[in-house]
Amino acid sequence: MAALDDVFSDDITFPATDGFALAATLYLPLGARRNAVLINSATAVPRKIYRGFASYLARRGSAVLTYDYRGIGGSRPPPPRGSNRAPSLARFEATMADWAAKDVTAAVAWMRERYDTLPLRYVGHSFGGQALGLLPNNHEISRALLVAAQAGSWKLIAHPERYRVALLLNVLGVPLTHLFGYAPGRLGLGEDLPKGVFLQWVDWVMRERYMFDDKSLVALANFPFYRGALRALCFTDDPWATRPAVEMLCDGFESVRPEILTIAPEDAGVEAIGHFGFFRPEHRETLWRAAAEWLEGQD
Repeated sequence: MAALDDVFSDDITFPATDGFALAATLYLPLGARRNAVLINSATAVPRKIYRGFASYLARRGSAVLTYDYRGIGGSRPPPPRGSNRAPSLARFEATMADWAAKDVTAAVAWMRERYDTLPLRYVGHSFGGQALGLLPNNHEISRALLVAAQAGSWKLIAHPERYRVALLLNVLGVPLTHLFGYAPGRLGLGEDLPKGVFLQWVDWVMRERYMFDDKSLVALANFPFYRGALRALCFTDDPWATRPAVEMLCDGFESVRPEILTIAPEDAGVEAIGHFGFFRPEHRETLWRAAAEWLEGQD
């Protein structure tokens, strides 16, 4: 375990519900621990992106875990035995539903078991926020902060970005994914994605109500189980998580009354935030502080 800006950090692994090893980083404060916080990544985004925010929360007294979904970052499958080649995602089986059911569910259980006396908080970025409603154990979470998390139907993406997305996913992404056996990140997706993850994502994006229209997704039945506090952050310059898309996701949490905050870049004293900018360190004294204070609030 290493010291990092008055915070201890440790790279670890923990098992998903099916035993698959997930790479993670645990951040611990030097002093007393008052909360446990699980940070859940966006699609094709490795956990290292959240390092600054995780350290910030830990410095304020939270035990924080970041981790990579299977097929992403440190949770890619190992290379063939005796090979020096980088591990390939070709023929690696995973879906977005697997990420929620096997990976996020296990991360919640790991934090709940390890820090059973602390309130458990949840930060979900984009897909990480979508996954909250799919978890069978989401009732273990007392507060959830959704950051640019949305029902990502292509029709709710801002114009003209929606047409670029439809072209990228269907005309380029799907054929190349079938050709290579995975979705190459160089398409502009971020990291490489397992074939099943990408194809399920495309299927949801092209539906009117995103995953809510997927009748095969039995985990949708878990949305009503979440009864904790829920705040969703929506940024005016984010073409993906527009206000209508954020509202559609929040409407799925029928047992609670979500609070949706719409934030413009000028509110934070910056020129742009977008879909990923919340996690930049420049927001330490503005967006991060407000988010931390809410996460640390009394239930």
